[in-house]
Amino acid sequence: MAEKRYIKRHRRRFALRFGEQEATRLGFTEDISPEGMFIKTTNIYPPGMLIKVTLTLPDEKSISVMGKVMWAKRVPPQMARLVKKAGFGIKIEKFIDGEELYRQVCEKSLTPA
Repeated sequence: MAEKRYIKRHRRRFALRFGEQEATRLGFTEDISPEGMFIKTTNIYPPGMLIKVTLTLPDEKSISVMGKVMWAKRVPPQMARLVKKAGFGIKIEKFIDGEELYRQVCEKSLTPA
């Protein structure tokens, strides 16, 4: 299947919380871009739903966004570690807090180590 994105995502793993009204469910980013991210989880939301996501960076700083679920792949919990993409992708609709910090993290991800 051909890649549909115009912006390349970069593999970055950050702990996060997400949910409809409050960010209470746990997950991790699999990859990020300036426009969105993939959330690895077995708690799936359907495409089109708006959710709140709060990322926690290694230095304990946090970033909060509202995102629209663009696609999802439901996988049984016992299979989640074996499947490459178990979770859902979101498009960032608006930043609640930490936009500049998120942009810096994305920029840093583009720079080779």
